[in-house]
Amino acid sequence: MGVGSGYNESLRGEKEVIITEDGSVTLYSKEFNQAYHSTKDGALRESLQKHVIPAFALQNPKEQLTILDICFGLGYNTLATLYYVKSKHLDTKIHILSPEFDRELVESLATFEYPKAFDTLQPIICELSENFYYEDAQFKIEVLLGDAREVIPQILEKIDIVYQDAFSPKQNPLLWTREYFRDIRAICSDDAVITTYSTAIATRMGLHENGFELFLYCGEDARCSTIASPKRIEGLEYVDMELKKARNKEARSLRDADYTAI
Repeated sequence: MGVGSGYNESLRGEKEVIITEDGSVTLYSKEFNQAYHSTKDGALRESLQKHVIPAFALQNPKEQLTILDICFGLGYNTLATLYYVKSKHLDTKIHILSPEFDRELVESLATFEYPKAFDTLQPIICELSENFYYEDAQFKIEVLLGDAREVIPQILEKIDIVYQDAFSPKQNPLLWTREYFRDIRAICSDDAVITTYSTAIATRMGLHENGFELFLYCGEDARCSTIASPKRIEGLEYVDMELKKARNKEARSLRDADYTAI
């Protein structure tokens, strides 16, 4: 089996609509036995508060940003990025690369019930659902069809922001292993910012073992999450992983070898 082992393509099309607590709609994947977003934090709120807002706060005022959105899914993180940039009247040029292996899901998004905040983005949504690509003077979005583990090593651009928003480590461990984060580090700029909802010790160990510094971030009306960067970030609560390792000798990162067979 390869790195894609553990996926169940026969269940990929089986999804249920869920209304989250902020009123925005998400889906429940039967393949991964998990919703695409936190039903408690809300789909739109989670995208903004755990990913977009902290990432842009830490990376402004750059003129250009290249963002890796793991994985495209319903497109909330990508669309929330466009919504945020437009609502704040930012001139930043944005290039978003987003792996996604569920072609049929992306093709269905033209008729998905997004929050009203995305109403003005409907032409972009339609373009992405049809062509997996959109470009104008400010934004370039590429949905990279395929397994993220195979797609990421092929990326040539240096990444400024990573939205690490795959299904949870328990449900989709191969997008949270030490080797996975090694591939992420290889394409990150030296001041890149990774945002993720996961505060699990295994996630943080995998990031730490690849040279990332770890920080706790608490957004508005959302549970706390993790920020990672190759450099120390002032103003955020530092997570001392060496101290955590000393206190928890059993702590370890997830490893590819635990989930794949030769």
